Amino acid sequence: MAENDGITPEATADYVPDFDISKPSIARVYDATLGGKDNFAVDREGAAMIAKYVPKIREASLDNRLGLIKGVRYVAQQGIDQFLDIGAGLPTMENTHQVAQAVNPNAKVCYVDNDPIVLSHGRALLADNESTVIVTADLRHPPSILNHPDVNKMIDFDRPVGLMIVGLMMHFHPDEEPGNWIRALLEACPSGSYLHITDFADTGYPEQKAMETSCIQALGNGWARTPEEIEAHFQGLPLVPPGLEFPTRWFPGEPDREVPAVEDLEPHQRIIMAGLAYKE
Repeated sequence: MAENDGITPEATADYVPDFDISKPSIARVYDATLGGKDNFAVDREGAAMIAKYVPKIREASLDNRLGLIKGVRYVAQQGIDQFLDIGAGLPTMENTHQVAQAVNPNAKVCYVDNDPIVLSHGRALLADNESTVIVTADLRHPPSILNHPDVNKMIDFDRPVGLMIVGLMMHFHPDEEPGNWIRALLEACPSGSYLHITDFADTGYPEQKAMETSCIQALGNGWARTPEEIEAHFQGLPLVPPGLEFPTRWFPGEPDREVPAVEDLEPHQRIIMAGLAYKE
């Protein structure tokens, strides 16, 4: 566990993260890359630093959003009607609840993030949506999520869950052993649940290394992983065909769909890989 992650072993629903606006945050820098307004100067500086290495960072961020949209839509179409979205970030276009509720208007979504600004903005935007809630907790400490009363009011862990960890895993160093956190959350989800993850990929393209370098400089984290390392996030669960793929080429449940060759993708389309796994 990181020394200054703001979490104590006893923290559950009372977890309150450290909040320092003098440092860029993942959620706010992501918002800045998308041209949002819910960020500070330090976050915009971080986004600008990333853009020096990855000029199409906005398009790369949208590519991650494409992975989210495709994954949520597929899971909702399988009949899953409750989603736990961890590391949700600031509300932007086509959020999880909008995609899921377009498939099933009764779908419930619980957003989780460790940035208090996400909580304040999210609550304001979601005030009129009784099927959606947002809480402050942290993947690094699964009890802060699983024991949170608002999570348990929205999510029934006796029924299948769509567990989402989208655009988050790259911010944890392998030495932190983030698989342990994912395993704890999966253990709380029954058979029939899905796990949806996107992560920075390392398949040898220079744009992937550029993204890693820029994020580490701007945020202090942002490590790319090989497909084998990303697949390990899924804790041995079977992946929905076609398995791990770049979002532009990823159509879960449609392994035979014709897609563009990897070499024909634009550089920003070869940074993120997405995958879905099913808990049998």
